[in-house]
Amino acid sequence: MSERAFVPLGIAVLTISDSRSLAEDRSGATLAERIVAAGHRLADRRIVPDDIPAIRDTVLAWSKDAAIDAIVTTGGTGFTGRDVTPEALEPLFEKRMDGFSAVFHRVSFEKIGTSTIQSRATGGVVNATFVFALPGSPGACRDGWDLILKDQLDYRHKPCNFVEIMPRLDEHLRREGRAL
Repeated sequence: MSERAFVPLGIAVLTISDSRSLAEDRSGATLAERIVAAGHRLADRRIVPDDIPAIRDTVLAWSKDAAIDAIVTTGGTGFTGRDVTPEALEPLFEKRMDGFSAVFHRVSFEKIGTSTIQSRATGGVVNATFVFALPGSPGACRDGWDLILKDQLDYRHKPCNFVEIMPRLDEHLRREGRAL
């Protein structure tokens, strides 16, 4: 059996913040650098405020863009009044990825101990596009990418990975007679 070839994906990065500009966005930059270093294409990178409609509008538009295979957000997963990323994203999920949150908390616990409970990291599928919501710190973005997403978004990763199921993500939409 031959080794699988790497499949570069289009991955978009969305920073959710009321206070950062692209120049100050260390978390988004951390993700963008790692995405490109892994051989993927940075399909887009933006900042939106902690605002449910702004987050949803961007994620929905990206999820309908054929050049974007996955979306990684950073910020807005905490418990303050302005942290609304899970509230914005989870109602959009066709399928929720509870395992992403569980594994994120496991690897985060190794680094920051019980402080990991202050994150509501989440993941799911929107319009057959993977969406992952990470906390807004560069460390959390490094951990999320290096210890979870880098492997799961690599077709060569065994025993399984997200890339190999991408063509089948919209099966339920086709069964229901809906197109993307």
